[in-house]
Amino acid sequence: MRRGSIRKSRRSVALTLVASSAVYATGAEASATLSQADGRAGGTIGTGAGKASVDRFSRNRNIAVQQRPRPDYEARGGRFGLVMAYPRIEIAAEHNDNIFATDEEPSGDAVVHIRPELSLEVDGPRHFVSAYVRGALNRHRRFSSEDTDDYGFGGSVRVDVRRFSALSAGADFNRASEPRTSPGAPSAAVSPIRFETASAYVAAAMTSGRIKLTARSDLRSLDYADGLDRTGRTIDQDARDREVGSLLGRIDAAASPDAAVFFQATANRRDYDRSEASGRPPRSSQGVEYLAGANFEVSALVRGEVAVGYIRQDFDDPTYDDAARFGGRAQLEYFPSPLTTLTLGAGRTVEDAATPGAGGYVASSASLTVDHELLRNLILTARLTYSEDEYQGLDRNDRHLQARVGATYLVNRNLGVSLVAATLKISSDGLDRDQDFTVNRLTLSLVTQF
Repeated sequence: MRRGSIRKSRRSVALTLVASSAVYATGAEASATLSQADGRAGGTIGTGAGKASVDRFSRNRNIAVQQRPRPDYEARGGRFGLVMAYPRIEIAAEHNDNIFATDEEPSGDAVVHIRPELSLEVDGPRHFVSAYVRGALNRHRRFSSEDTDDYGFGGSVRVDVRRFSALSAGADFNRASEPRTSPGAPSAAVSPIRFETASAYVAAAMTSGRIKLTARSDLRSLDYADGLDRTGRTIDQDARDREVGSLLGRIDAAASPDAAVFFQATANRRDYDRSEASGRPPRSSQGVEYLAGANFEVSALVRGEVAVGYIRQDFDDPTYDDAARFGGRAQLEYFPSPLTTLTLGAGRTVEDAATPGAGGYVASSASLTVDHELLRNLILTARLTYSEDEYQGLDRNDRHLQARVGATYLVNRNLGVSLVAATLKISSDGLDRDQDFTVNRLTLSLVTQF
C-alpha cells in the first residue's frame, strides 16, 4: 500500500473517531489530547512504504474497521505546490450531568465544543512531513467558569534511509485545561487548571533479515498554572511542574513470517523543581521498564502483541515510597468477520501523583472495544474500560469504570455525524480516599472536512 493511500485512509477514519472526544481523560491523557498528531502517538516507525509483502514484521492480513479506507468518504484536501492541506472543524453539543465531577449535589450543564484543525502534509518518495495546528473552544450554558480555550501545534518528519530503515523526529506544543475528572485536579479550584506541555522526540528503526532494531528518545515539559479557590486564595500548582525524559531500545527477532519475539527496555527521568506547599520535597525520580514478549498474526483472524516484564520507579527523596511491580501490556485484535473488529488491551505503568504525600501510583488498566461496520458509511462502536490506581505512600486505591457506545454516520466525503453516550464511575477506598462520583455524557458531533 502506498503512503498516499495510508494518508487518505486517515482522512476517512478521522470522521469515525469523532466519538473519542467523549472519552473521559486522566491528567496524562488530557495533556496528550491536543498533542497527538497522526502517526506520532505510537512507538512504531515506518519501515518502507509499499514493501509490506516482504516485511517479516508487518501484520496486515486484515484491516480493522476503524482503519479501513473508504474512498468515497475521504477528504480531498487542497494542494499548494508540494503541500497538501486538510482543513477540518468539529462542532459538538454535549449534555453533562455532573460538570464538576463531585459526589455532593451534582450539577448538570450543556456544553458546546468547537474544534478547528488544519493539517499539512508533504509526501515524497523517501520522506513524509506533516504539521498541524488545532484548537478547542468549550462553552458552558450555565457555568461560564468552566469555559476554556485550548490550542496546540506541532509537526513531524520521517525519512526512509533505505529499504527497511527509517529516521523520524517531531515536536509539539499545547496549551490545555485539566478535566475535572482527572485524579490530580484540585476540586476547590473555581476554574479548570491550565497547563502547557512541550514535547519532542527522535526515533530510528532498522530491519535486516530477521532482526529489527528500534530506538526512541522523548523529552517532555509540563508547566501548570496556579488556580484560585472560592475565597480568592491561590492554589499553588508549581510542585506539579516537571521535565520527563525517556530512552527506549527494542530488538525484534522474526521466528516466522507471522510471528516475532522481542525484548524492550525503557529508562526514564522525571525532574521536579519545586517542593509541595506543605514543605515535602520535590517528587523527582528515575525508573526502568523491561518487557519481553511476542507479536503475531494467526491467519486472518487474530493479531496482536503481548509482553510481560518488570517496572520500577525510584524517588530521589526517601520521603516517597518507591514503586516496583510486575509489568506488562497487551493488545489483541480479533476479526470474526470483515465487518467486525474486537480489540482487547491491557497495561500497567507508574504515573506521577498530584496528591500531597504521594510520589506516584501504579496504574493498571484493561479495555475491550467492539467496532462494527453496519453499513459502508455507518460505524458502531462500544468500549468498556476498567482501571485501578494504587497510590504509593498513601492508603488509597481508586477504581475507574468507563463505558461508551456510539455511532458515526459518514454523509459524504465532507460531512460526518456522530452520537455518543458515555459514563464514568470513580470509586476510592482507604484512609486517604478521595471522593466517589459518576459522570454521564451524551454528545452529538458534526464534522466538516475538505
